Amino acid sequence: MTVLLAVSDFGRMITYVREFLGINGLWDVFRIIIDVGIIAYVFYKLMFVLKDSRAYQVIKGVILILAVSFVAEQLQLTTVSYLIKAFINVLPFLLLLLFQPELRRWLEGLGHSKVTSIFSSSASLDADTMIAEIVHAATAMSSQKIGALIVIERKTSLGEIIRTGTIVDAKVSAQLLRLIFVPNTPLHDGAVIIRNNKVHAAACYLPLTDNTHLDKDLGTRHRAGIGVTENTDSLSVIVSEETGNISFAKSGQLARPVSPEKLRKLLKEALSDDEGKKNKRTPSFFRKERKHER
Repeated sequence: MTVLLAVSDFGRMITYVREFLGINGLWDVFRIIIDVGIIAYVFYKLMFVLKDSRAYQVIKGVILILAVSFVAEQLQLTTVSYLIKAFINVLPFLLLLLFQPELRRWLEGLGHSKVTSIFSSSASLDADTMIAEIVHAATAMSSQKIGALIVIERKTSLGEIIRTGTIVDAKVSAQLLRLIFVPNTPLHDGAVIIRNNKVHAAACYLPLTDNTHLDKDLGTRHRAGIGVTENTDSLSVIVSEETGNISFAKSGQLARPVSPEKLRKLLKEALSDDEGKKNKRTPSFFRKERKHER
């Protein structure tokens, strides 16, 4: 009897849900999935755009105002509730005015994007072009013994590190990278962060590695390049100021020295979709080169 009552209650609940959602057939199920999917996608893209921006602080403020409004209603604070409701009524217009530049840039970018790019987070330059520019810049700086540290952000956000530097937001080019790392210039000290195939920030400070088994001759630049890859899935390209050697760091491991051809190959492997599925295994290049690090 208890089981029958439970089944009956479950059936009534299913019927209520179907009536509430207006499900009368298979198409209605797909309609709901599409509807929820669109809302989830828009919310995801909105959070992606607002990430690492002042909007997060504004969102926290809005949530705090809503919480105060709820508490005021529960405590029957009439004056406070009235003022907060009046403020909430004009809040959408204030947000539109406050974030007008960000919204305009986002809408312009959406209008200039291809249909396929709307459903991806790819940037203006493809990976092959970005890799070619990085390799070109690293090769040129290596020949001139100009120290450099280039970090490529992947899936793990480097927002905390980016906030320590200066926003650049420019297309990746060998000329720009070489200009940033010219000695005694304002941005040369620190790391360049590449996000979405663009030079997003420069002069960023990175955490140093805690690995005590590294060679003693590795300086701060190399230890920072290794450190940022230990806790994130980012990639680091380091050019030594003393020797001009090019190094590549991934998953807390350092390959050095690497030739421009080898650097191009490592970057392509790391940034390819297939490599993302294999990143649990140590690349053969690191295993072979470890005994040659000295």
